[in-house]
Amino acid sequence: MAAPPIPEPEPPPPDFVPAPLATAPRSVLALQTAAVTRTAVVPAADGHRVRVSLIDLAPRLGAWHLLRIEDGTHAALGLPRAEFHLQPRDRGTRLELSQEGVVLDADGRRTACALWGADSSPLAAAAEDESAYSRLCNGALYVRNTVSGHRTSKEWVTDFLRDRVPAGDQVVNFVKEELMQDAFLRTAEVERDAEAAAEHDRPPGAPAPPRLAPEAQASLFVPTDLGLKVKSDDAEGRLLVGRWYGIEEEPGIYVGGLSPSHVSRDVVREQGAAVSPLDEVEAKALTYLVAFDLDRFDLDFALGTDHPRVDWSERAQPGVRDDRLPGPDGFDTVAPLARTGRVAPHRAAGVIATFIGGFKRSHGAFKTGRLAQIHRGSHYGFVEEGVILSSLQPGLATVLVWRDGRVELATWSEEDDHRLGEVRHARQNGVPILEPDPDTGAGRPGALVTKWGEGNWSGSQERKFRTLRAGLCLQDGAAGRFLVYGYFSSVTTSAMARVFQAYGCSYAMLLDMNALEHTYLAVYQKANGEREVHHLDRGMSVLDLTYQGAVVPRFLAYPDNRDFFYISRRKR
Repeated sequence: MAAPPIPEPEPPPPDFVPAPLATAPRSVLALQTAAVTRTAVVPAADGHRVRVSLIDLAPRLGAWHLLRIEDGTHAALGLPRAEFHLQPRDRGTRLELSQEGVVLDADGRRTACALWGADSSPLAAAAEDESAYSRLCNGALYVRNTVSGHRTSKEWVTDFLRDRVPAGDQVVNFVKEELMQDAFLRTAEVERDAEAAAEHDRPPGAPAPPRLAPEAQASLFVPTDLGLKVKSDDAEGRLLVGRWYGIEEEPGIYVGGLSPSHVSRDVVREQGAAVSPLDEVEAKALTYLVAFDLDRFDLDFALGTDHPRVDWSERAQPGVRDDRLPGPDGFDTVAPLARTGRVAPHRAAGVIATFIGGFKRSHGAFKTGRLAQIHRGSHYGFVEEGVILSSLQPGLATVLVWRDGRVELATWSEEDDHRLGEVRHARQNGVPILEPDPDTGAGRPGALVTKWGEGNWSGSQERKFRTLRAGLCLQDGAAGRFLVYGYFSSVTTSAMARVFQAYGCSYAMLLDMNALEHTYLAVYQKANGEREVHHLDRGMSVLDLTYQGAVVPRFLAYPDNRDFFYISRRKR
């Protein structure tokens, strides 16, 4: 007997309706209020009929799907489990249920994809594969599998202390504050060279230059431990303070460097008491900036295999924590969805850069201040491929990639919730370092830049904490739109605000801090027809694996425990 026809799903509502606050344990699927479910009855080899559901988790994007065999009948189809996280190879491909599996619809080109049958079960074989992405249907469809992600020994010890040892987080903080402060400090002596400055031409398409103090203009410095291959004519490899340089073989990426002390005094006066005075060490701390032309590149985001988690942060206070729930959204795992910790294989070849995401969940919430008292501690939220994995919280600095690919850095608000259906990726991390002036649109220091506890900048309430930090800013002006990654070798957020404002950024936010693995950035540059891995700081090279003498890049070739962003050249 033929299966009943599969009804067409209802179109998603014009505005996204967020899930209500959790009052009892629930699944991550409860956050996907726009999800569309199709159900069909399919024949099993033993003659029984099995009910199968296909859930399009974010219908406006159609990137992630959950296949569910209902009523515990998956064994009848020869399957080892009941739920499978599916991802089409190409964005825009729609999935439909069929009697043998699914049909892929790519702009009207329909391809049948058998997942089970009388003789074999391709889906079962893919699900039992140990790889993060198992190919089906000649590579047109992936099963995403839960895997273990690589972590350094430092990461392992840190996680062990925080998860297994009483007061372990205090031990971690002691090490950071007493033993690791300034461990990654880089400084550089500058030398005036008016001739070199006159001969340097701004690279075509480069971002606007920073506002510099007079004594820093026309000055050269040696870029200590800079690992990117920069287009520089200087025989000694020196760079001009604050000037942008292109990098070899990758148009649209620019690199520059300076120290906070090189910033124009006009910027210092404009900021006034909105930032704290810089001490002698951070004023001289070398900072590298890498700018990506957003007219040329696409930005994407992916969770690590472990971080950020979705359980309660230990920073959430008893007054806002509901211990009946395993996490602030009602769950402590994203299962049945799979976190892969790496770029899908077919996309890896097009990636030209990767960089680290934000805080782990352990520090990704507020312990003091207004944000600690609302929204269950204001845990940092995140979205991948339109699927909400942790609710976005109002008042938090957010990296946003919209459905049309536009990149925005902004403070999320409750009014933005209705636009969640248009979000492809989002990652929150604290509060803004810079935010737009309501009158001029120019970047100005965020209200909490100098508030160490209220801003959740370092986990140290007793004193300000100078350390290695990474951040992002958006420069949007006559030169174009640029996403700028800042690597600050030993600073407070006041120094970050000073540098980002000097570069004309309208918005800036913190990423992660304290170690090279937490501030990682790599660019995959071409050399002799081959792609080579070049790190922003040469010390980051130890974070990639090697095989037979070749570098195996983090996030691209194997799963990693940390979340990350990746940048690909846009197809025109």
